[in-house]
Amino acid sequence: MPPEATPLSVVKVGGSLLADPARLARLLSDLAEGREGAVVVVPGGGGFADAVRAAQAIARFDDGEAHRRALDAMGRMAACFVGIEPRLRIAKTLAACRSLSEAGATPVWDPVMLRAGHPGIAESWAVTSDSLALWLAGEIGARACILEKSVAVPAGAGPAELAATGLVDAAFPDFARRFAGRIVVRGPGCAAPDRAAA
Repeated sequence: MPPEATPLSVVKVGGSLLADPARLARLLSDLAEGREGAVVVVPGGGGFADAVRAAQAIARFDDGEAHRRALDAMGRMAACFVGIEPRLRIAKTLAACRSLSEAGATPVWDPVMLRAGHPGIAESWAVTSDSLALWLAGEIGARACILEKSVAVPAGAGPAELAATGLVDAAFPDFARRFAGRIVVRGPGCAAPDRAAA
């Protein structure tokens, strides 16, 4: 990221928050209004990803195919988020994430670019939207990666503990070690700041 560019944060919003529509709408509105500063939103797969797991159990397609379908699930959730908060703009490439942010918009990432595979990303259920948010944060030089969860998060828990309890995916600790920025995992009742510092 060029030194003159506005510092970005990545905020992963769990798809399970669809079950709490008031919190989800408030959160997306806050992000669009800049309460976390300039951000790129990463959607979880939510129920769409759950449907992929169910389909895999029946059709027995391999984990690579499941991974690609889970990426599609995140794309569908991105469209849902835009339907809830129209100020969000879908971005399908790293360049689009940066350019939309530089133009003052709030991008929500559709990870379709990863369908063809990436050498640093395993195509398995060990890598979900949690780890992909960290990967994206590293790729765009984000200063922070924030995960918004639908359940309570143990105070002071690190990436390994969060993975062991199932609050993040199994690959999350490895991606966390590669990310130089700040990592924050929030549950219900953990409010964002009124206005992030520039």
